[in-house]
Amino acid sequence: MRLLKDIIIAIDGYSSCGKSTLARNLAKCLGYRHIDTGAMYRAITLYCLENNYIKNNEINIDLLLPKLEQLNIDFKYNEKQGINEIYLNNRSVESLIREPVVSDHASIVSKIPQVRALLVRLQQKMGEKKRIVMDGRDIGTVVFPNADIKFFMTAKPEIRAQRRYKELVENGITISLDEVSKNIEERDYLDTHRSISPLVQANDAIVIDNSFLTKEQQFNQVLEVLKAKFPYEN
Repeated sequence: MRLLKDIIIAIDGYSSCGKSTLARNLAKCLGYRHIDTGAMYRAITLYCLENNYIKNNEINIDLLLPKLEQLNIDFKYNEKQGINEIYLNNRSVESLIREPVVSDHASIVSKIPQVRALLVRLQQKMGEKKRIVMDGRDIGTVVFPNADIKFFMTAKPEIRAQRRYKELVENGITISLDEVSKNIEERDYLDTHRSISPLVQANDAIVIDNSFLTKEQQFNQVLEVLKAKFPYEN
């Protein structure tokens, strides 16, 4: 499908709501670029963990800040897998950032003002030419408040935990459902209560509760919204 107008599509929502899967499939359908902003925060989290900047859930800001502007974060399309892989300092970290230990600390890193300022700046630059589908927590409220269309994804916490647990197990990661549920609960609290760019639904966002939708049903629902709002050619 080809839209006759180049647009920015913002997708926000809670963790484990399938935002990135939806955004990736939508970008592929439209011939757009997909940017998973959560992966960018995870990449910095991974950097902090690998360099021992995090101890007892506390980040040594004095060690991180001098290195922050030197970090090279980018996306490169992997034709074999059909995804935009994230690279940290010219190294693919797509699989590493999905590890539970990174998930456990990502919300702590994302609340650092200097981290958010850097990544928001990078994200806005990525969208200068439009033709982009970007997902995260503050895309429609902070990064692109004037995005052409905004979606807000949500689902019941227990269903999100089950989905995340299944995904981790399928990837060979040993973890209990209780651990996953606790992680999601903590991330929800941190994401919605941080003082800078908290997760909130934009007033003009279209809400999609996918608790009982398949990935295909969710994708088709979003596609129908786009078809109704923007002129296109098949």
